[in-house]
Amino acid sequence: MTRIAVTGATGFIGRHLVADLVARGVEVVAVGRPLERAALARAFTGADAVVHLAGVVSAVRERDFSAVNVDLTRAVADSARAAGVRLIHMSSLAAAGPAPRSAPRSEDDPPAPVTPYGRSKLEGERLLNAMPELRWMIVRPAIVYGPGDRAMLPLFRLARRGVLPLVGRPGAAYTVMHVADLIRTIVAALESGVDRDTIFAGHPRPVSAREILEGVRAAVGGTARIVSVPMALTRIAALAGDIGGRISGRLLLMNGSRYVELSAEGFVCRVDRLRDHLGIVAQVELREGLAGAAAWYREQGWL
Repeated sequence: MTRIAVTGATGFIGRHLVADLVARGVEVVAVGRPLERAALARAFTGADAVVHLAGVVSAVRERDFSAVNVDLTRAVADSARAAGVRLIHMSSLAAAGPAPRSAPRSEDDPPAPVTPYGRSKLEGERLLNAMPELRWMIVRPAIVYGPGDRAMLPLFRLARRGVLPLVGRPGAAYTVMHVADLIRTIVAALESGVDRDTIFAGHPRPVSAREILEGVRAAVGGTARIVSVPMALTRIAALAGDIGGRISGRLLLMNGSRYVELSAEGFVCRVDRLRDHLGIVAQVELREGLAGAAAWYREQGWL
């Protein structure tokens, strides 16, 4: 492993991956936007592998997910196939769909995504499956957090203000993963000889939404009050968010897709294959990881 091309190199996960690879003495080709086919061909030529991280996590319109998570994935896969290089594709647990703590999803379960994002990620996976001559591995991470993550930042800021809303279905559980453990997973995927395999990535112990909020509260050193929000009120907020989003053209914090996720029994997956195929067991515990994220936010002036 001497030369790796990375799409989405400037994103949350991408920055951590590039730093890790450079520290290992690997030459990294950061593929920036616009990701045109000619640029992809140049970037992939001579690479040992491609890590495809670029994607859209949130959007107002469903077609915006498809434009990147499907169409761009097709272009990356075609270019990787033409260059004869192996592709590590970053998908999501959302492509598989929800599952409770009592019956976590396995990679062999039929996928059942419930959001436009999840459906677009699954369609991207199916593109790879339809290319028999392409060498690939699909990694489906669960909720990823850590230094540099903007998705959880609002929770830390709310904790500083003294109130943390507990939204979602009571009893729901989630598989989470610190970004450092995900980077270990990607590096192991690059170094492995495993091809045409789909692997969930997450910590072995699922957590509840309350555990996440308690960890955030502890990380900021405050005494924020955790307030349960009824699902009926969450539904009203989601409807208002959808209307506001269509009017403003911006995705609001609460919306229909978010409500669908919050009303599910949880998003929990098995991680046996991660251990058995790549030798990875996530090491960073939730409270430790949240404390580190809070410290980073403070250093950057985000918190």
